[in-house]
Amino acid sequence: MVSKKLLIVLLSVIGGMSAHAQCTIKGQTPATAFPVCGSATFTQASVPICTNGTVPVPCTYASGGYEDVNPYWYKFTCYASGTLGLTITPKDLNDDYDWQVFDITGHDPSDVYTDASLFVGCNWSGRHGVTGTSSSAANLVECGSDNTHNPPIFSKPPNIIKGHQYLLMISHFSGSGQSGYDLVFKGGTAVITDTVVPRLKSVRAICNGSEIQVVFNKKMQCKSLAADGSDFAISPAVAKVSGAYSTSCNTGFDMDTVTLTLNSGLAPGVYTLSVQTGTDGNTVLDNCGQELQAGTSLPMQVVPVVPTPMDSLSPVGCAPDVLELVFKKRILCSSIAGNGSDFVISGANPVTVTSANGVCDATGESYTIRVHLSAPIQIAGNYQIMLVKGNDGNTIIDECGMETPAGETLSFATKDTVSADFQSQVHLGCKYDTIDLFYPDKNGVNQWTWIFDGTDTGHVQNPEHLYSVFGDKTVQLIVTNGVCSDTLSKVFSLDNAINAAFEAPNMLCPKDAATFRNLSTGHISSWRWDFGDGTTSTDSLPADHLFPSIGAEKKYNVTLTVYNTLGCLSRTYQQIDVLKSCYIAVPSAFTPNGDGLNDYLYPLNALKADNLEFKVYNRWGQLVFSTSNWLSKWDGTIGGRPAPADTYVWMLRYVDRDTGKTVFQKGTSLLIR
Repeated sequence: MVSKKLLIVLLSVIGGMSAHAQCTIKGQTPATAFPVCGSATFTQASVPICTNGTVPVPCTYASGGYEDVNPYWYKFTCYASGTLGLTITPKDLNDDYDWQVFDITGHDPSDVYTDASLFVGCNWSGRHGVTGTSSSAANLVECGSDNTHNPPIFSKPPNIIKGHQYLLMISHFSGSGQSGYDLVFKGGTAVITDTVVPRLKSVRAICNGSEIQVVFNKKMQCKSLAADGSDFAISPAVAKVSGAYSTSCNTGFDMDTVTLTLNSGLAPGVYTLSVQTGTDGNTVLDNCGQELQAGTSLPMQVVPVVPTPMDSLSPVGCAPDVLELVFKKRILCSSIAGNGSDFVISGANPVTVTSANGVCDATGESYTIRVHLSAPIQIAGNYQIMLVKGNDGNTIIDECGMETPAGETLSFATKDTVSADFQSQVHLGCKYDTIDLFYPDKNGVNQWTWIFDGTDTGHVQNPEHLYSVFGDKTVQLIVTNGVCSDTLSKVFSLDNAINAAFEAPNMLCPKDAATFRNLSTGHISSWRWDFGDGTTSTDSLPADHLFPSIGAEKKYNVTLTVYNTLGCLSRTYQQIDVLKSCYIAVPSAFTPNGDGLNDYLYPLNALKADNLEFKVYNRWGQLVFSTSNWLSKWDGTIGGRPAPADTYVWMLRYVDRDTGKTVFQKGTSLLIR
């Protein structure tokens, strides 16, 4: 078996040969993809040999992608999100077929060759036979085969999304024996069947009533349209539909607009166009095979042929540099002077026309003309666009060959461009900061949207906003005068927040000084320390403080108060316990009765005991309590139950912080109940 990688090289070598020519047949390019719908079987009898280019694939040894060798393309829409199931059954099971799905929502179909983000799922395995998706498959992506790896021929069903448009490419990688395949969409949970009933959307008599334009509400199959026009009838039957065609069918498989030709013109009046079963045995079918219901109809008015007037202008936006004229009849694009000389603009400020063009369809006609200006109109004013004979010798000519008379005009108005720049005043306070915001009266601005830190909004012209939490604050303003708009953001630094904070030891031995660490934040102008012993300090970082020795344990509340230049303050405090003694001892007895006196057994005053180990044993040598934290105390329980009154042995080991010596002590304590 030739590996996928080797076949890519071989195909690249023969790329210039006729057997590997550019695809030109409908259905073999993304732009001319077959429309598919539902779970019906789609049969492709043969696959002409050609290629369009390389599609990106998420495969490590195919960094340049894979060629869409001998492809057919299919397009579909997802109507209910879920997984996409598909099966491709070759007519010859020795053929190697590969496939890839693309999400082309909002994209040109040809983007599949350049935009890797359109990838949805694929299987490029070099194995022969039936391929597609399977719920038991492990991977969404299966890459091409090589000499050491032959991946599974089925891939995990990809997820598709409601409302998105997709392309499926099926590539016959075998390179010869183009015997075709059957394609069916099944095994997934997504719905690709359009349930919208096909109907007539509009009908319009063209010119003298010798042709009728029919518009459907959805895409319909080209092959279901009877070329002799027998799918439609006119009432009163003063003329007969003699033919039907759609320019969309020249390059694709579906259409939403059909032109009917009549055997004679219609006199001015009101007529009805009805749907009927054609000579091909059906009416017109949508891509899911639903028929346009026979007997449905729409009225149609034929009016005398007159020149098409200057009908209307599309809404003029902000700073327009293009004006879009809209007409009720199609205008011949060939009658529009490309240099814009068919139009002249007058008004508040000088502006000239530099070019003009139609949005032309395949017939060379357009319902709109875009008039391009020499510069955007940025100042408010009233203007008029006038139709004149251009340097091509005419004004504009409609689809019926009627020239619109020169001198017709349309009026329009423009608005000033706007700026969202605003002024402000910041008022700092202790509990609240206030920002006063001002927007001037200018350029007709009549709507203001203020957004404070991305959430809170206001809509008055000059708001006031309060902040109880300080820091960097973002204010965004969006302004509009109904046509032009602008957005601007500014950051205000409300840096007047102060916070008093410090670190100090919670407990001290007698004659040991307390060392303080000032952790206060903000723009602080002054400090006041109150040590709780009658002494104070105004230093930002006071010297080490020695509390009075009174021969007893004493708790001191140390308070730090900080101030800023606004007179705002912040205060915090911490209690420091100065012990009576730091002599380490273990009580000889304790009474865990919850009265708050001698309820626990632990080494007293072990403030300077490093690497402490304290263990308690019962009279049988069983360990009942152990800790390395001198403040962790035995409460006289074992396994959560009260221990019996008895004598217990304890052992204490630690390193004296002052001397660095290891101390070991043991003794007994009586548990009294």
